[in-house]
Amino acid sequence: MKNINSIGLDVQKSENLAGKLNVLLANYSIFYQNVRGYHWNIKGEKFFELHLKFEELYNDLFTKIDEVAERVLTLGHTPHHSFSEYRKISTIQESEKVTEGRKAVEAILEAFKTLLVMQRELLDLSGDANDEGTNALMSDYIREQEKLVWMYSSFLR
Repeated sequence: MKNINSIGLDVQKSENLAGKLNVLLANYSIFYQNVRGYHWNIKGEKFFELHLKFEELYNDLFTKIDEVAERVLTLGHTPHHSFSEYRKISTIQESEKVTEGRKAVEAILEAFKTLLVMQRELLDLSGDANDEGTNALMSDYIREQEKLVWMYSSFLR
């Protein structure tokens, strides 16, 4: 039982999952801050609509950040918590001075694409590790975000 962690998972597979979850955490954290910026700085005719949608989104991202960090801890590892580390490992880059709604929505859709690819990879890895906790989390996130991609894409049409 030496190769099994406290929740009954293979130690090596858990370590790999925790590392990938930390990368996901970094991407969520940068995305969260970007969306806060869109919320604060949006201007134009769709201000009221987008201001509210961006607030809904950043509140959801805030919850997911906490859930991902707690999953890393559940696997027996330490979540990253510094923005300098997030900036090093995140695929999603910081947005600056985005005030136009269409550009903000396009950036949100790109971020979702990045997250969905990562989460599908984690879904595969967690399935292989028999890690139902991570698997269920990723499955829920994918389902929710696929719907959001449809909705935000519809805004652009």
